[in-house]
Amino acid sequence: MRLAIFGGTFDPIHNAHLAVAREAAARFALDRVWLVPADQPPHKKRFTHAPYADRMRMVELACAGEPRLEASRLEQGTASSYSIDTIERVRARLEPADQLYFVIGADAFAEVESWHRWQDVIRAVEFIVVSRPGHNYAVPQDAAVHRLETIELPVSSSEIRARLARGDDRVDVPVVVRAYIRDHGLYRG
Repeated sequence: MRLAIFGGTFDPIHNAHLAVAREAAARFALDRVWLVPADQPPHKKRFTHAPYADRMRMVELACAGEPRLEASRLEQGTASSYSIDTIERVRARLEPADQLYFVIGADAFAEVESWHRWQDVIRAVEFIVVSRPGHNYAVPQDAAVHRLETIELPVSSSEIRARLARGDDRVDVPVVVRAYIRDHGLYRG
């Protein structure tokens, strides 16, 4: 099996997240891409805008009908969502011949050496680094990196939240996610 972990706060999940997951699956012949919402992201100590249960449900809705994309509760209930802990939980479920990938943006990958147990992380997975053409970053020694140069997808969760707070629901999220946000009163000003 060829499996990729694609983690994030997904606050909310948007169409660019899905486009990246689909493109990674197609380009690297992945059997599955697990989209893993962080319960308590260590880099966002103060808060997330929507509770974990809502963010998880939005990921489930967004992945419905996508044969290679799957919402995963791997980080549910964790005190701190360190990547190495998630990777080790996934590795424990895999066969020795299975390949494990980690989908990550170039901006986050540029900081990988500041991560908790980063050396263990780079030994445990092959990275699929999502970047814009021409964007450069340093690759730590022994890290296996595959570049996924994407089309320009100028979408961000923070901009989506800001637009929703202003009452503008013309945001780049799947229709079912937009309905969930509206029905549950998320991201209002």
